Amino acid sequence: MPLKMKLVRKDGKPLGSVGTWIQAFRLHYVPTSIFPALLGSVIAWAALGKFNLLYFVLVIIGVTVHHIGLNMIDDVFDYLHAVDRSHGKQKNPYTGGSGVLTGGLLPADYVLAAAIICYLIGIAIAICLTILVGWPVLLFAAIGVFSSVFYTMPPIRYGYRGFGELSLLINFGPVICLGAFYVQTRSIAWEPFIISLVPGFLMWSMIVINEIPDYEEDREAGKLNLVARLGKRQGVILYVAGLVCAYATVFLSASFGVTSFGVLLGLLTLPVAYDSFRILNKNYMDKIKMAPANLATIKVHALTLSCLIIGYLATGVLS
Repeated sequence: MPLKMKLVRKDGKPLGSVGTWIQAFRLHYVPTSIFPALLGSVIAWAALGKFNLLYFVLVIIGVTVHHIGLNMIDDVFDYLHAVDRSHGKQKNPYTGGSGVLTGGLLPADYVLAAAIICYLIGIAIAICLTILVGWPVLLFAAIGVFSSVFYTMPPIRYGYRGFGELSLLINFGPVICLGAFYVQTRSIAWEPFIISLVPGFLMWSMIVINEIPDYEEDREAGKLNLVARLGKRQGVILYVAGLVCAYATVFLSASFGVTSFGVLLGLLTLPVAYDSFRILNKNYMDKIKMAPANLATIKVHALTLSCLIIGYLATGVLS
């Protein structure tokens, strides 16, 4: 049942329903921030026996509110740049923003204000952890905030210039995972860096598959990401490349002893990844029929990271 309870300001003007705001948050993508933070924290415990519950909770809250903020700020600036306005009835439910702006459910200034609040909460948490742990925390946070804000915000808006995919690989892999590891250990190590490439490459594939249905709209609006530049078929190749790199990182890092042998559990999700590729390869020209591939990609990320985390927990228990 949809949530229809209305939120109102002091002057009586409506702020939108709870369900509308949940839609604006795009919560189904937020785990792509939470899982790398969990992974970095678990590696710290399994490899070095270090774990601080307060720091862990602050990190999870921080990456969660930051991701919600970036979802909304991207929505606002894509809307202002006239991106995602021409889907009509042919809309892939996993692409093209939340739909609260294009559908007239919320005004852009409300969503922007909510995004700013999320960023302020995230920055406050980063400052708190910096005081408790050390200045590198602020560096990790600064990279994340800068990258998320200027993904779509002028004058940089690098996501429109073909650099967004690489940024997501870096930020949703090494930045979050290494940042969480550092908060627990006050150190940087090769193992969390190498394994953090797995969520990074999976995030690369996730953004690429999300760009394919928006190819025409993105080109029309001047959002020249890699798929808009290279074409849908090349987008399929980029998608597969991300998956191959992710699973190769799992296999090779364990084989050469760089990471825990338990990370090989991540290979159990290969059938789901293949299924996503099969659906995409068959339907990449049809934005509606390829939607199950978008969903499968979300599952690949969540399940693979869950397997990696379980592998490290098992390693920590058995060591």
